[in-house]
Parts: sequence; structure tokens; C-alpha cells
Amino acid sequence: MSYAIDAVLTGKARSFRGDETSAIAKMPVDGALRVGLLGIDGDEQADLTVHGGVDKAIHHYPRDHYDWWAGELGDHALLGAPGAFGENISTEGLIESEARIGDRYRMGSALVEISQGRQPCWKLGHRFGIATVPATVVTTRRSGWYYRVIEEGSVAAGDALALVERPLPEWSVERVFHLLVGGAGKREPEELRALAAMDALATSWRARAEKLLG
Repeated sequence: MSYAIDAVLTGKARSFRGDETSAIAKMPVDGALRVGLLGIDGDEQADLTVHGGVDKAIHHYPRDHYDWWAGELGDHALLGAPGAFGENISTEGLIESEARIGDRYRMGSALVEISQGRQPCWKLGHRFGIATVPATVVTTRRSGWYYRVIEEGSVAAGDALALVERPLPEWSVERVFHLLVGGAGKREPEELRALAAMDALATSWRARAEKLLG
């Protein structure tokens, strides 16, 4: 399976709300950019306690969802181009029900691995000017996901995102998000135990599974 990367986006931390900063406003970049272990060259995260790091080096949000969001939010200016959700990578054809935790993709010349879904925070609602956006992400599971970088390389718009390995075919991003963020895990202790022991899952989400187990 291979998908065309229609945009590679980066952003700098800047004033966002009062004294708080954010790099959620990503813009498309022309030409090839280096992909390192902590993400794409030129990209920043403002709050490193909850953003960035090796398990959240690159954020991917499906362009497939934009039409649905336009129907939900109206003709919102942010939905006219990639980057509305603070993503670094935009594609069509790959969504949360199809992407799997542990999937490895050749992204340009880099090799990346899906580590977790994206848990939305208040900044997404503030960016859209609609406070309910994060809750809607949770209920609809239109979360997007993060990659860790296995092999450094480079990536540009127009490159391919090609699946090279799928070790966990039963664990879609949508399923894991529903269990750990959507609340379903409270009724599924066996699944939580499996997630807590899953090496490919981000460390923080493995800890979340442990916590939900009590």
C-alpha cells in the first residue's frame, strides 16, 4: 500500500493565547526536508512536556476528514488547505481504521513507525475558535496519529508513503484510540493488558493502559 504525500508542513512556536505559545499553525514547505529522530527540520513544539519527543516526532492527519469537518463546522477558513489540525504530513486514502499501531512506512527516504493516536487538547478548539472540536475528535475518532522515526532521511511533498511492515494487524489506530481515549478500555481489561505490554505503542500510552487497569 502506498499513498502520495500531498503536503509536508512545519511550524514555529508563536504567541497563541495570552502568554501561552503553540506551534500548531503549520504551513506547507516546498522541497525536501531532513527527517531526524525528533521530527522534520524546521518544525517546533512549544510545550515539550506533552508534544514532541521520539514517540511523537511527526504528526499525520488524513486530508480525507476535511470534507466531514466542513459539514460539521461550516465553511471554516482553516479547512481550505492542509494544516488545520497541526499536522506535519497530509495524505488521502489512509485513515485511522486502516492505519495500525506498529505500521512501518517508507516516508520519502525515511523509515517511520506509527506509535499512537493524537489525543486532542484545548489548543485545537482555540485554533478553530470552536471549543467543542477536541470532544468531537474523541467521539468520532478522527484523531490522526504520530510516528517515531526508525531511520532518518528526507521527505518532500509528492513523495510516497509506502507500507513496508505491519506486525500488529488487529490494532488499528481507531481501536486503540477508542480504548485509551474514548473510554472503552474501562470495559475491556484484557485489551488494556495487551496494550500495556505492546512494545510498539508509545510509552505514555502504555502507561495510560496500566493506569486504566487500576
